[in-house]
Amino acid sequence: MDHKDITLESVEDSRSQRNDSMLLEDRKRERKIKLKLDFIVLPLLATVYFLASMGRSDLGNAKISGLDTDLKLTASQYSHVSSIFLVGYLVLQLPGTLMVRKIGPPLQFGLAMLGWGVVTACTLLVHSYASLMVTRALVGACEAFIQGAVFYLSFWYTYKELATRGAIFWSTSALAGAFNGLIAYAVQKNLANVNGWHPWRWLFLIEGVVPIGWAFVVWIFLPATPEKTKLYFNEEEKAIIIKRSRQAFNTGESKIMPKLILRVILDPKFWLMAVVQSANLFCLTSLSNFLPAILRSFGWSIVKSQLMTVIVYACAFVNILLSARISDKLQTRGPIIMVNTMIGAVGYILLLTLKGAPGRFAGACIVAMGMYPNVVIVLTWTATINVGYTYRASAAALINSIGQAVAIGSNEVYNDPPYYKKGHGAALGMAAAGTVFCGLLLLLLRYENAQKRKEQSSEKAAEMRNVSIDEIGNKHPDYFFTY
Repeated sequence: MDHKDITLESVEDSRSQRNDSMLLEDRKRERKIKLKLDFIVLPLLATVYFLASMGRSDLGNAKISGLDTDLKLTASQYSHVSSIFLVGYLVLQLPGTLMVRKIGPPLQFGLAMLGWGVVTACTLLVHSYASLMVTRALVGACEAFIQGAVFYLSFWYTYKELATRGAIFWSTSALAGAFNGLIAYAVQKNLANVNGWHPWRWLFLIEGVVPIGWAFVVWIFLPATPEKTKLYFNEEEKAIIIKRSRQAFNTGESKIMPKLILRVILDPKFWLMAVVQSANLFCLTSLSNFLPAILRSFGWSIVKSQLMTVIVYACAFVNILLSARISDKLQTRGPIIMVNTMIGAVGYILLLTLKGAPGRFAGACIVAMGMYPNVVIVLTWTATINVGYTYRASAAALINSIGQAVAIGSNEVYNDPPYYKKGHGAALGMAAAGTVFCGLLLLLLRYENAQKRKEQSSEKAAEMRNVSIDEIGNKHPDYFFTY
């Protein structure tokens, strides 16, 4: 029998091969789980946001379908109706986001859909400015409870995957705008004066009935959290999902610590991010509420104006997915936001300086391309630079709430048709402010990362490592900001 010497090198080679094989199997299992998440969690959440976005942007289509004529709305009154929708957001978004784990995402999102579906359908019964104000406020209040969608996604995906997945569900807001245009076009062509109703009443009825039915699908089939999900995943897969969630600094705790909300508010990074998001939402809210009216001011017919909104939202849809994918690939957020904001600013300059329909239409498309992607990238960025349950939930909700409060001003300033120069000028100024403050946030995050690296071996850092991530948040010495 031949005997071969077993060298140290051969043992190490064998061990290395086994380790490589195990790593390959782990990667295969993780890819399989991500694929399941992408085909289960993501589509269901996307439908929630798609229907919510339809409920939000349908007012602009209803305006040129006879709403303002039937209810005798002045330009200022229409602005007030657009703004009142956001009041519910301001009041209920923080508790709605903080309660996601307590109530459970399937129940909370399902009930929210049921609520805004019923109210939207009932909007066909309004006959006055006052009753329209009430219904729009209630729709906004219900939709506040699904604004923790990116927060919910952060339970399932790592930081490197979050922007792309967030963009997939956020891109449905652009699709919703396009679908609203198609539905409004079809209603205008086929249902005008059927049953004695003007097209806007049919529009609200159709867009109310759909979320009522779909609410039960979401309620039954949307997974709750990695720790509590019972469908779709076996125990081994759940263990991997929970491990991935911990890598994203999710502890699985749902305890709300009110004192930590004050720490979020006192953090300069919070306010810089709030200004950036306010600029985005100022531009975006006015665009969704006034786009059909802006296109109508080109001298186009109602039917053509409704149809052409589809092209504008299609431009937004493409750049949402493209920007988020680049953001995840490069693991950078701020520079992408700054470039997109400058693109949006070019669109506003075209809207302000040109009088011809083709040039102004190009401006509207460019604005949508530039401003739409930024909202979800900011939300993703907020989720990744705020760790711990209370920190992440409260930061995401408050930044969005402040942005919505500022967006009320955008609705109010768009009151000078047909060119809306005052509104476009204000939006251009907000875009410029968003770019500057985003740059300041980048500098601050770089500075804080540098300080953490200097203090890695200090006594203070050692003491802080003994404190729970839920209590210490992004001050943890081993957590570094992405920017």
